[in-house]
Amino acid sequence: MTAASARHPRGLYTLFFTEMWERFSYYGMRALLVLFMTGATATANPGMGLDVGTATAIYGLYTGLVYLLGLPGGWVADRLWGQRKAVFVGGCIIAAGHFSMAVPSTFMFFTGLALIIVGTGLLKPNVSSVVADLYPEGGTRRDAGFSIFYMGINLGALAGPIVCGFLGEDVNWHWGFSAAGVGMVLGLIQFRMGYGALGNAGVLRSDQTPSQLKRLSRQFFGGCAAVAVALGVFGLLVSRGVLAVTLPDIAASFVWLVAAVIVIYFVFVIFWGGHDPIEKKKIATIFWFAILATVFWSGFEQAGSSLNLFARDYTDRSIGGWEYPASLLQSVNAFFIVVFAPIFGWLWVWLANRNANPSTPVKFAFGLLWLAAGFLVVAWGAANATPENPASASWLVVMYFFHTVGELALSPIGLSAVTKLAPARRLSQLMGMWFVATSLGNVVAGLVAGRLESLAPAPLFSTVAMIIGGAGIVALAASPLIKRLMGDVK
Repeated sequence: MTAASARHPRGLYTLFFTEMWERFSYYGMRALLVLFMTGATATANPGMGLDVGTATAIYGLYTGLVYLLGLPGGWVADRLWGQRKAVFVGGCIIAAGHFSMAVPSTFMFFTGLALIIVGTGLLKPNVSSVVADLYPEGGTRRDAGFSIFYMGINLGALAGPIVCGFLGEDVNWHWGFSAAGVGMVLGLIQFRMGYGALGNAGVLRSDQTPSQLKRLSRQFFGGCAAVAVALGVFGLLVSRGVLAVTLPDIAASFVWLVAAVIVIYFVFVIFWGGHDPIEKKKIATIFWFAILATVFWSGFEQAGSSLNLFARDYTDRSIGGWEYPASLLQSVNAFFIVVFAPIFGWLWVWLANRNANPSTPVKFAFGLLWLAAGFLVVAWGAANATPENPASASWLVVMYFFHTVGELALSPIGLSAVTKLAPARRLSQLMGMWFVATSLGNVVAGLVAGRLESLAPAPLFSTVAMIIGGAGIVALAASPLIKRLMGDVK
């Protein structure tokens, strides 16, 4: 690889800072979400007073829907707007959602969550697709570009919980939500100012006439309006007690619904999508990676729910005479990512130049095994922890280190693999399906976290470790077959 070919396009840094501010807003708010919902109401900084099961079900549904809407968000970009417009409009909606949550009202709280869900569905899959568009040649250089991009994600994830956490927990919850909105606005300004560096990356490529696009747009957004009305009526009936279902029941049903969406989509695309045998094998590989990603995120996303509650209720957070906010520990994983992402980006290139780079399926298996190791560590630390005799925060720090290594082995590599394996005309859709798999993992994570009401942290974390570790062993055994299905993709 020459020095010139190793350089990255300027547009990568525009997307780096756009995603950094978006993740600042997302992770800043996420660090507060479960803590705010389970916080006592009769305090100077009142929370919502919800029980753990209900709060974590809401958390799981919220984070799950954030990623589920990546599928229609990818479709809108592919067919109607292009990725660039979808990113900008999505960011505007996200900012509106955070500022809605800044209003101390239950109605505005849930309105804000809904807006963030819609906005992130437009932004999240498409900003990654624009990154891929900057590297039409694919290959290891794209992997390195995604690792740099991933560092930007985690700079935002590092700063967000610190800023929003201090404001939210120590001053006022709604100030923390406001800070998240300010971060998204800064990201939008930066993105718009950097259009020139993107060239043609992310612009709409369509052979449809303007009239056809308008008709398709009316049909799509008309259908969206109908779905929104139906969901609103359903929510009203549940809140009035007409339908006797609980939020954990809804979350459990959502798991089956999302799993069905994933299976039906891939079956349809593989058998009736009009692809040749080589493309079908590559799409089947994406399906396998999506399954492994679901398992990974069902454990990793305990960070904002069960691990966040463990940090608040069972962890010694005192330094001298000062007790720092529990949400601050949400930044530890991001700190490790910022430190190690460039090292991993360099490592993949260095190994590739020596024909020693592990295959993508092997990296996925390693990601799961490191995640399982992290849960074994925190299960050990939680074994004797009580609110009166809390565990050292070092157990969580070590766990987050292991989780970071697992994340770097799986998540940015998965993003890059989807862009290389997907047929060009389905790129944003399949990127959306990658985030749908993340959606499923998030909902499962919320349901698992709800078990803290009836199960001590140590057995909960050890069970998660065993399930994820078993999946990692299966993934490692299957890696030679999956590598063959990938064909010429490296």
